[in-house]
Amino acid sequence: MRNAFRLLAAAVFAMLAAGHPAGARGQAFPDAGTDTAAPGPGKAVAVFAGGCFWGVEAVFEHVRGVEDVVSGYAGGSRDTARYPLVGTGTTGHAEAVRIIYDPSEVSYGQLLKVFFSVAHDPTQLDRQGPDRGPQYRSQVFTTTPGQAAAVQAYIDRIGAAGVFDRPIVTRIAPLQAFYAAEPYHQDYLRRHPDEPYIVHHDLPKLAALQRTFPALYR
Repeated sequence: MRNAFRLLAAAVFAMLAAGHPAGARGQAFPDAGTDTAAPGPGKAVAVFAGGCFWGVEAVFEHVRGVEDVVSGYAGGSRDTARYPLVGTGTTGHAEAVRIIYDPSEVSYGQLLKVFFSVAHDPTQLDRQGPDRGPQYRSQVFTTTPGQAAAVQAYIDRIGAAGVFDRPIVTRIAPLQAFYAAEPYHQDYLRRHPDEPYIVHHDLPKLAALQRTFPALYR
């Protein structure tokens, strides 16, 4: 069974390598332009929500300059930041990832490009692939006004480039709080590479990252 899953993953990788991100027309994604979110010296934080956090976490763990990625919940209260409650879609939370990165190695703009091009499909409203509900929405939780400006500017650039055949529905909101998910959700892809959900939905994202951003992939 394990070998069957690996063969299926290889077939998916090959198919993806000849294609384009989900929902895209085939045009190249534009660069983010001037990184208005560039912080001062030291580490910086980015928080993205784009469907199930397992795959988004795995993508950014393979980006050069990213030092730590944690799966968790953002958009709701501490009292409801638990998987069984978030899964009801009534808590206001989104499944999200908190990324600690070194801006001297990778910019916020580059992280945005990865997020919008290979980590998820930003045209899917309150869903991502097979997962349905507002907890799977596309959202960027910003930690500075510069980040908010950078996200909006990049969404505008993607729209002007005609990359997608549907409108981008990604929300932008200041981060109020981030709550780490339960330990069994952390590093899920690394620990369960043969799980069918991972093989079908998340391993192809890593293939797309390596193909599309070879200089950033590690």
